[in-house]
Amino acid sequence: MSERLVSCLEELAYSCFLREAEDDEVLASLATGPRQKNSIFYEIRTYDIKPSKMKDFVELVNKYFHLRTAHSELVGFWSAELGAMNKVVHVWKYEDFAHRTAVRHALANDKDWQGKFISAALPLMEKQHNEVAYLVPWCQIGKPPKEGGVYEWVTFQMKPGGPALWGEAFRAAINAHINTGYTKLIGVFHTEYGLLNTVHVIWWNESPDHRAAGRHSAHEDARVVAAVRDSVRFLESQQNMLLIPLPCSPLK
Repeated sequence: MSERLVSCLEELAYSCFLREAEDDEVLASLATGPRQKNSIFYEIRTYDIKPSKMKDFVELVNKYFHLRTAHSELVGFWSAELGAMNKVVHVWKYEDFAHRTAVRHALANDKDWQGKFISAALPLMEKQHNEVAYLVPWCQIGKPPKEGGVYEWVTFQMKPGGPALWGEAFRAAINAHINTGYTKLIGVFHTEYGLLNTVHVIWWNESPDHRAAGRHSAHEDARVVAAVRDSVRFLESQQNMLLIPLPCSPLK
């Protein structure tokens, strides 16, 4: 076999390899959808508190939660006011899974955290739940324009397929609401662990009444109506909660 023929065959094999790699990358994107181009993720923790112990739990958090935030970054900590009862939600930022593992190991060996908070908090809880989520690629964590408002946590259960399927329509619906000006987007998260095909959207509003008036106005906006109608074809269910930030929450 001539050297030129060998060279041609090698080039052909390499070309096929590159094409297969590109195909695999496209398939992976279709399977999972796009996400932020880094390893940062967010752990969403939800605790159901015994009804008679909610006051005790909040007091415990206010007194000792600085022990927890010494280990990793807290994004927000809220208690549910409407849409759920005796429930708290907190969101933590991690650089990658190794970072979370190191933090969890440090917490397990932190005697103050274990003795002052965990031992007292566990008897107050009925249930714990967590999810891992990424920010969608077109969103960064926002900040409210001022302190003292309320937060709406909206959970959308989307049809399987990921952002590659519903991302464009969902983003258009979110932007349509933003453009009305009555509310402030804080974050849009897509689950990686937990119930898959779930999207959590956090909004900030000045007050429950301000939100209600804004929603009423938005429902009469033809642009919002059109965008929502286009996005609901990918939607299976949705629910929401009105949340009040705790004093320890960076998002006030």
